[in-house]
Amino acid sequence: MGKNILIVDDAAFMRMMIKDILTKNGYTVAGEAENGVKAVEKYNELKPDLVLMDITMPEKDGIQALKEIKAADAGAHVIMCSAMGQQAMVIESIQSGAKDFIVKPFQADRVIEAVKKVVG
Repeated sequence: MGKNILIVDDAAFMRMMIKDILTKNGYTVAGEAENGVKAVEKYNELKPDLVLMDITMPEKDGIQALKEIKAADAGAHVIMCSAMGQQAMVIESIQSGAKDFIVKPFQADRVIEAVKKVVG
């Protein structure tokens, strides 16, 4: 059974890239969100096995959304995505409950490695 994954990124192109990597590797993309506000709504609605979430987004950043998702569901699995040079934010996201992080630009094998490590 393929795992259901929610993709959160403000860039449609990035969501498309991640979706492509995941579906080619047998994962199901349960939904997509373009900001942290929508991410929390979609998480509560879809209850995905995993969330791949960008850190830097409008309206509500990924770290704030991560904290809200973890508050609502302590067992939530979230992998953060960040651009190079965001080490402080990566550390904060791990401390806030993220299981792993992926650096942009995405490398397919690294995305799949992180996803497998978290949800199998």
